[in-house]
Amino acid sequence: MSDRIQTSTGRERLAARCRDVCEAPVFALCVMSVILLNAVLLGVETYSGLSVEYGILLHCAERFCVVAFTLEMLVRLGAHADRPKAFFRDPWNVFDLLVVSSAFVPFLRENTTLLRLLRLARVLRTAKFMPQLRVLLVAVGRSLPGTVSFLFVGALILYVYAMIGWICFAGHDPAHYGSLGRAGLTLFLLMTLEGLGDAVHAGLAVSPFSILYYASYVLLASFVLVNVLIGVVLNALEEAREMEEDAKRAEEAAARRPAGDADTARAAGEGADELRLRIAAVRRALDDMEAQLDPSPAAPPPPTGSPSLAGASAGSR
Repeated sequence: MSDRIQTSTGRERLAARCRDVCEAPVFALCVMSVILLNAVLLGVETYSGLSVEYGILLHCAERFCVVAFTLEMLVRLGAHADRPKAFFRDPWNVFDLLVVSSAFVPFLRENTTLLRLLRLARVLRTAKFMPQLRVLLVAVGRSLPGTVSFLFVGALILYVYAMIGWICFAGHDPAHYGSLGRAGLTLFLLMTLEGLGDAVHAGLAVSPFSILYYASYVLLASFVLVNVLIGVVLNALEEAREMEEDAKRAEEAAARRPAGDADTARAAGEGADELRLRIAAVRRALDDMEAQLDPSPAAPPPPTGSPSLAGASAGSR
């Protein structure tokens, strides 16, 4: 029991020290600097002249980044030594662990293309130290289902208007409406309002009713659908902000829980010891009282069928 208590106490001390390091502003600043250095190294390696001339320096800088990221991950793992499951509940912790540990996987380490992609993924680790950026990335992920529905509706509108444009303008403007693909590409570019004036003038040369075609398409594609997409993103952003606040509160509660549990267990142990002492004192008092009230043992009475009793009874007769 004492060994377990000492082990748990050692884990709590290690977690407390590592947590103090992680929460220090200098720690976050150093990690951010290493992440930016890694991004700069990736950009420098795209220039063949610089990569050849400073190849050894770039290689040493990359090794430094790997060592720094490894030490950072070890410190963050140590901060969760008293509650290891809490580390893996955070998706960003799992992402960081996979990105950092990929540098030590033999197959990935030997593949240059995959290694560069994984090094590029380290840049996304800035979201761990920038809460607002983390909220935005989570909002993007939360908005994907709504974005898929938005794309489906947009593709349906684009297909219908492309078919109408092919029917109405294919003979007069085959360069833009000669096929369904060309009509769809033309309308997709018009969704950004690029070249809308030229398209409207070309349509008016064919028929004055073409203004209804372009006006309705611009109203649906450039205004209604875009506002719907903005609404989806804003809703996802609000959900991501609430998730971030809930996760922060849960982490603070989990950080306070071990100390509270230890105090509760210590108080319970002290109460149990005091109760045992009281019970022992009561038992001793009862033993003393029993010893004082118990008289000295007298000679046991003779049995009913003994000879003395029989003689006495015969004499009386």
